[in-house]
This record gives sequence, structure tokens and C-alpha cells, in this order.
Amino acid sequence: MQKNFLIITGIIFILEFYVYQAFKTIASNNWLRIGYWAVTLLVYGFLLYELLNFRRSDRDHHRIQIVSSIFLIFLIPKLFIVFFLLIEDIGRFFKYLFTFFARPESYFPERRQFISLIGLGIAGIFSALVIDGIIFGKYRHRVRKVKLNIAGLPEIFKGYKIVQISDVHSGSFFHPEKLQKAVDLINEQKADLVLFTGDMVNNFASEFAPFVPLFSSIQAKDGKFSVLGNHDYGDYAEWNSAEEKAQNIPNLIQLQKQAGFEMLRNEHRVIQKNGEKLYILGVENWGEKPFPQYGDLNKASAGIPAEAAKILMSHDPTHFDAVVKNHPANVQLTLSGHTHGMQFGLDLKNVRWSPVQYRYKKWADLYESSGKYLYVNRGFGVIAFPGRVGIEPEITLIELV
Repeated sequence: MQKNFLIITGIIFILEFYVYQAFKTIASNNWLRIGYWAVTLLVYGFLLYELLNFRRSDRDHHRIQIVSSIFLIFLIPKLFIVFFLLIEDIGRFFKYLFTFFARPESYFPERRQFISLIGLGIAGIFSALVIDGIIFGKYRHRVRKVKLNIAGLPEIFKGYKIVQISDVHSGSFFHPEKLQKAVDLINEQKADLVLFTGDMVNNFASEFAPFVPLFSSIQAKDGKFSVLGNHDYGDYAEWNSAEEKAQNIPNLIQLQKQAGFEMLRNEHRVIQKNGEKLYILGVENWGEKPFPQYGDLNKASAGIPAEAAKILMSHDPTHFDAVVKNHPANVQLTLSGHTHGMQFGLDLKNVRWSPVQYRYKKWADLYESSGKYLYVNRGFGVIAFPGRVGIEPEITLIELV
């Protein structure tokens, strides 16, 4: 442990000394240089303090958010500076070799202020984007509209509107009223059905209690249903007792019930209109290891005709390829969340990229495979990093046509 700490400390020192070369190139005033090191040491001192005092039993998610924010605002941007300095230094080295062999007097070229300015400028832009994502980005909820023709859909359900939300992570928000605009946006869609696809909390059911009045105001003609996500089980926290943890999900179910949501745990419900049926299935979390695999599609689909129109709520999109799309239950549409789009990336009309795509092949938007559909919601809230950069929080409106 001590050896690893010394290695990490050495790497950070080298990194910071290297970055300082760029700052020194453009800042000739000694007070500015002293200020740079003062801020740098304060940041590392704070991070070290938080690391030494971190406890999984600490239920204040605010501390995690502060640490992740500082990391992204002050540390990650320095990698851009290192990148540009490294390129310049490679060029400086080859120029030195040229003068060493081709000229009687060799010299090592000085750093160019222009390169340092580019590195510092890009680092500053990145930091500004992160700050914007923390203050404003996580509240820029966007409605994404999808029209789908699913097999077996009765004529009377043509034009049926479903709003999907996912990954609220209520423990990441400290002012429920700031989500009022997002809830108003949901209600503006005049949905027939609202489906929530898991992760209402970070760990503890109590996180959702302040949000019950707000989520109670979400309107849907035919009801509101939900499923559990991996965070809802409380596996990422320490509990005072096994009994306390065992009571967490019942407490969450009760709180969601107060907000008007019915939890489906490997079961289904039927929406009927003039004798025609649309089946809504909900399974518990099923994800690739190490995520829990409690979802049971056999149980959830029991008694449903294979040709009937079905919509499945399953939190983790990996369930679709691993189980759902080839399952004899013949589920035409699966709704998932979980990935958040990593809350960072590019999400343009013709360009979509996020680091999360290297972990999840299906990480945002609509996918079709084996004649079945999967829609992955980008998430309503945030986790750990309290912001969104490039990947806006999503409210999905699905219209069956």
C-alpha cells in the first residue's frame, strides 16, 4: 500500500512539474507562479484528506460529487497540456539531434509560448464545459421522440404514447424543486403510460422521500410503472445491519407507491382497451457480472401469448442481447437505461460518441436486432459526477404507430 502511494505520488509530482512548464512559459510574474502552486497544493491536500477519510457508510453523496468535480475541473484538463507539451518536446529533441550532428554548436530549442497557450486554452475550455455541466447541464432535460411499429399491436393502440424515464438517482440532487421543469416537460407529453426503468436512488430508499411530492405530480392516463436498477439494491453502501439493508427495497417500493408508481418485480400487467391487450413486463436488474442477475423473464412473461404485443422494462441493456431478443416470450420492445451515456460525450445528429460505448455496445437511442427493438434512455439524473457534458438528460416519448 505504501509502495503504491509513493509511486502514485511520484507520477503526480512529475505530471505537475511538467504542466508547470507550460504555465511558466506564459506567466513571468512570480506571484502568479506562487499562486499556481498554492492552488495546486490546496487541491491535492483536499483530495488526500477526502481519500483518507472516505467511508462507504457515509450517506452524504455530496462529498463524492465534490471530489469528482474537482478531479474533472482541475486534474483531467492537465492531460491536454501534457499532450501538447509532449508533442512539442519530441520536436525539440529531434531539432537538438539535428544541430548536434549538423552544426558545430548544438543547442536545445526553447519552448514556444504558442504551444503552451494552446494546451492551457483547451484545458480551460474543458474545465468550463465541466462547470457548465455541473451548474446547468444536468437540468437541460430533453424530450426525444420515437415512433415505433411493433408486431402484434392491436389497432386501438395505434398512437398510444409512452413516456420513459430512467436513472433518476435522487440522492444526487439536493433541491427537488430544481427538477420541476423536467416534470412539467413530462406532463406536457400527455402520456398514456409512464415507465421508469430503474435506479431511483443511489443506495438508500430514504433518498427518494423528498422527491415523492414532485413525482406524484407526474400524470399518465393508464398508470405509472417502475422496475429496480442495480443501485436500488443498496449494494454499494455499508449498512448498520443485514435487517436494515433487507428493508431498503420494501421502503423504496412504498415510497414509489406514494408517488403513484407500481413496481414490477419479474411480473407483468395488462393494459386493456375495448378487449384488446398490451402487456407491460418488468424484470428486476439483470446485467453482466459483476452486476446482479435477478431478472427472470420466464416468470415475467408467464401466461402471455407469444404473438401478443409486449413492452419489457429491464434496467441494464446487456439483458437484451444476452437473453431477451432470442427468448421464446417474443418481446417486441425492451426499454432500458443504466449507461447514462456516461454523462459525457458528443450527441449530435450524425455524430454520437461517449467513452461508455467501449463498455456497452448499445448505450443510447434505438437499436434493432433479430426483429426486436431496444431503446436505451440516456438517464434523467446523475451519479458521482454531478453534471452532464454533451449528453443531455433524457425524457423519451415513444408513440406506437
